[in-house]
Amino acid sequence: MKKIITANMAGNLIPSGASIMIGGFLKCGTPTKVIDEILALPTKDLTLIANDTCVPDSDRGKLIVNKRVKKAIVSHIGTNPETGRQMHEGTLEVELVPMGTLVERIRAGGSGLGGVLTPTGVGTVVEQGKKIVELDGKKYLLELPLKADFALIYGTKADKYGNIYLDCATKNFNPVMATAAKTVIVEADELVDTALNPNEVTIPGIFIDYIVTK
Repeated sequence: MKKIITANMAGNLIPSGASIMIGGFLKCGTPTKVIDEILALPTKDLTLIANDTCVPDSDRGKLIVNKRVKKAIVSHIGTNPETGRQMHEGTLEVELVPMGTLVERIRAGGSGLGGVLTPTGVGTVVEQGKKIVELDGKKYLLELPLKADFALIYGTKADKYGNIYLDCATKNFNPVMATAAKTVIVEADELVDTALNPNEVTIPGIFIDYIVTK
């Protein structure tokens, strides 16, 4: 059985300076209660790894607005003007990564791979500072794996063993992030007493350390 904790307890697990992966695509499939508890604490200087920085008044976006993040590794920031403002001020470091590349870097981190080769970004600013590998006459960028101290993910339903079911588009980044962090905290809408049917399981419980229920 996995340890069931409150959102407040989850927030207190995360120290200043930690790296955190947060699941979700904009507002879809994001652990909002845990994020709010982080905001209720003085936690700062976080490295955020996520698809996006959402919007200013919601989940990951509020971490940016409240200046809790020192570096964001994300695919896009256009929906949160505050991210761009802090980036141009020099108070927030932003590493923009093509979305498919971001997923594969996280997957590589979770799988123990040394990196992935991708043609995405060759001949653009994305290739700056990266190793270029040529295979069969085609150039690829070597993209290094991404890992984190914590992954904060969402679950539609969880059982007491940590098995997670994710409904429809809420899957997004959550399953891959669950493999690539030292500590994985899932915020579930529902906790059931009996084990989930294996056909329902999106994320096996072996990847989950703590369960937060709403």
